[in-house]
Amino acid sequence: MPRSSLGGVTSAFQRVQRQARTLLGNLRTQVRNKENELARLKEEETRLSQLLGGSAKVAAAPASGGAGRGRINWGVVLKQMPKQFKASDVRKVRGLKHKRPSEIFAAITRWIDAGTAKRKTRGSYERV
Repeated sequence: MPRSSLGGVTSAFQRVQRQARTLLGNLRTQVRNKENELARLKEEETRLSQLLGGSAKVAAAPASGGAGRGRINWGVVLKQMPKQFKASDVRKVRGLKHKRPSEIFAAITRWIDAGTAKRKTRGSYERV
């Protein structure tokens, strides 16, 4: 290893720099691995939550539009439905008045697929 005119001070500094680069590279790899694991766990949580019909933590969005709207917990919405209901009954739930029909029917379809609701006749559904 070449020595500088300062009696090896530069080479010692270069060694510390090299060690720091190695440690930083290892740390970045560990962070990337943890982020990937976190993303995988969040995905798994989402799948399990969908399997259960959503979590009970978040209720329907506030009635006001614009900023401040949150996610809708469709599982909670289903619990508010009468035994037999129509899409218009779903729209009466607080915070769903201005939802697009496609969003309402997508939720009903998810309920049917999950087995938490059944289609009785066209436009009429039953909570299971």
